[in-house]
Amino acid sequence: MNFKLYKLIPDMTPEAELSKLKFPIGPFVAPENLSSAEFEALVKTIEEAPSNYRNLAKRLSSTDLTTTYREGSWNVQQLYNHVADMQLLHFFRLKKVLTENDYKEITLVNIDAWANTHDGVQSSIDDSLLMFEGIAKRFANLIRSLTPEQLELSYYHPIRKITLNQKQAIAMSAWHVKHHYAHLLIATGLE
Repeated sequence: MNFKLYKLIPDMTPEAELSKLKFPIGPFVAPENLSSAEFEALVKTIEEAPSNYRNLAKRLSSTDLTTTYREGSWNVQQLYNHVADMQLLHFFRLKKVLTENDYKEITLVNIDAWANTHDGVQSSIDDSLLMFEGIAKRFANLIRSLTPEQLELSYYHPIRKITLNQKQAIAMSAWHVKHHYAHLLIATGLE
């Protein structure tokens, strides 16, 4: 995946170090404008992410699945399951805004609770990869079919306290898969 990991610096304050571990590629910032090439790069990120995650999974040991990227964080297995869940949610939100005129506030879930359900903790990452692969193909296919007017459809994100149009929501989805891939690299020490 194409991104730059923040590097931890010796003598960094604990707060700064925690921030770097929480947001290894930086926090999400909704883009104001995107060129056609930038937009296509976001779609490619979404489309290709499952392959990157699968290639990394081939290198994981059973011990790697239980490692975390920072104290109190989800483990590798939970991260794989979370990313598949959230890609489904991002796809769902796009379908909702396209088909329901009154969809003005995004559907939220309790991500910590979802990560700690039985399937979030115990499901095989292979099952999540299959889910992730299928959703990513459908999601990218749908994104590429959107008209300029559909890309401007927006909704409010009550946690982030911002209104996102669909170009920005797609950017958030691409950021999300890169964000957690970086967490996987930190947790496992693989690159």
